[in-house]
Amino acid sequence: MTRPANASRSFIPNRVFVTSLILVAAFGGWGLIDPDGMSSTSLGFTTFMLTSIGWYWLLISTGFLILAGFLALGPYGSVKLGDDDEEPEFSTVSWIAMLFAGGMGAGLIFWGVAEPLYHFRDPPGMPGETAEAARAAFKLTNLHWGLHAWSIYGVCAMVIAYFTFRKKQKPLISAPIESLFPGKGGQRLGQVANVLGVFAVVFGLAGSLTMGTLQIRAGLGELMGTPLNFTMSLLVMSVMYATYMTSTSVGVDRGIKLLSNINMAVAVLMVIYIAVLGPTAFIFETLIDSIGTYITQLPSMAFHLMPFEGLQEWTASWTLTYMIWWLAWGPFVGIFIARISRGRTIREFCAGVIIVPTLFSLFWFAVLGGAGVFIEMYGGGGIAELVSQDVSRAFFVFLDFFPLGQLLGFVALFLIFIFLVTSADSGSFVLSMMTSDGQLNPPLTYKLVWGTLVAILTVATLFSGSVEVAKAMAVTGAIPFSVVLLMQVAGFIRAIREERSSRSGGGIVKASTGATEHKGAS
Repeated sequence: MTRPANASRSFIPNRVFVTSLILVAAFGGWGLIDPDGMSSTSLGFTTFMLTSIGWYWLLISTGFLILAGFLALGPYGSVKLGDDDEEPEFSTVSWIAMLFAGGMGAGLIFWGVAEPLYHFRDPPGMPGETAEAARAAFKLTNLHWGLHAWSIYGVCAMVIAYFTFRKKQKPLISAPIESLFPGKGGQRLGQVANVLGVFAVVFGLAGSLTMGTLQIRAGLGELMGTPLNFTMSLLVMSVMYATYMTSTSVGVDRGIKLLSNINMAVAVLMVIYIAVLGPTAFIFETLIDSIGTYITQLPSMAFHLMPFEGLQEWTASWTLTYMIWWLAWGPFVGIFIARISRGRTIREFCAGVIIVPTLFSLFWFAVLGGAGVFIEMYGGGGIAELVSQDVSRAFFVFLDFFPLGQLLGFVALFLIFIFLVTSADSGSFVLSMMTSDGQLNPPLTYKLVWGTLVAILTVATLFSGSVEVAKAMAVTGAIPFSVVLLMQVAGFIRAIREERSSRSGGGIVKASTGATEHKGAS
């Protein structure tokens, strides 16, 4: 007898869980025993892969953007991610809040002021701290955080949602691959893909939690004078671990939904406060100018590697690192977004997952980065230099230029903390789904195991105290996983074309009919 994909089961370790557990635990142990060795190995591996095949990473990322546009505007836009008569599980506001918080919330705070100022001070291929440098800074920042990032997330999520809710298969990375390669060989390949997916999620999450922890530590030091040492990092991570494990135990409907709504409300209020009390006219002029530059130059930027300028290392350190970073978070955010997007059409899905967060990101960087550039060009300055010295402190020093700056700093600390808890919460949830044979409501034991392992790997990365090492850790797992993503997309395209062909021929009446189901949907 078969059972539905979302049936609740007891804790029964399977091959994917055991293999992933052993490999991740080994890396975590390595990091605790020899943190310098793990850090240097991660940096060396990622640097080599970024500089030797940079063209590959940019082609994949831009390809996802083109594919997302075709799916939204083409003949498949009306296909529903679920049964034809199914309604969305969450309201639009909660849905957007959850996907945004899980996708990049803490990163926006970490880099909101820092990245535009970094490129303003030292842009590639031109003098810094000029009007052209400012324009280039926002163009590059929007490239890194805009449509490319959310298209990667969107396609990853769409593939999983389509096979889970429309084809009635398990919410696993392996589902589209097994449809592409049926039989025993496809099943084995699918298991390897699931393990690589776990690796990508664990490393991406650990790298991001490391950067967030360093920023919280820096904020506490700036606001309260606490020491900037490893002990303080460990204390911050311990509190965060206790919080996200408590949240993950109550499930996505309550824990993640509540935290996402809270941090989105606080983030919107804070960015509006800065926009109103800061250089308002300059900020909105920056917003319009940066949107125009981004849209008009996106086609060329999407294929721009700067080989003739000899700036391949800069491209590898920034643009390509970001693209692989989003690929690293693709399986995590993809499965999570798929879980909360049931019942939406592909066109509606693309609008909510790609367009809305991109517009908010552009607004966010125009406000924070615009105010930061204004301070550098017409105010007291000094923040851009701080970014190059200690990027973790930049945001809190920036807030001191505004009324009630210290209070804003504590609000920012709360916001960063809740964003990180939401990411760790949803990450533990997704890892549990991936290693529990695709259960939509996995047992608590899985969440405890993966939440603990992510914390251990984060602590191991914190030994270095380096943002560069954290970035390297975040992208390490995505490098081998990129091949899996390409196979997933191929399986998805074939499946949706076959469905359209069958519907045109009158072979399928509803998505829920047995003919659309795969034998693996047990």
